[in-house]
Amino acid sequence: MSKTSPSKPAAGRLLESIAERSTAVQRKAETGQSRVSKARFDAVMHAAGQSGLLSEKSGRIGGRVSPALVKQAKRQTGIETDTDLIEFALATVALEDNFAETFKKSRGKVGLELKLGF
Repeated sequence: MSKTSPSKPAAGRLLESIAERSTAVQRKAETGQSRVSKARFDAVMHAAGQSGLLSEKSGRIGGRVSPALVKQAKRQTGIETDTDLIEFALATVALEDNFAETFKKSRGKVGLELKLGF
């Protein structure tokens, strides 16, 4: 298991923990299509719930999107309903921790006092 800092939000630690125990994306053997694993879907939705993002479901979203976009997103994730697809997509964005951006910013900034073991 990876070590996480105590200051990392609980939702982030939960997602890391579950991700380590499961494969995030699976492929259907017969079609080669990728699918979000049930474990990842459950982890994202659980983290969103723990963060209070799912406590009230009275909001409504309306908009026009390409049917091809919806079809491909459903195919990629294995999610069947529009509501679940939108909720999963929004929760994924809302829980984003910007790791890649932070990692890039730290490039070349290793402290001289850090002992690397060689």
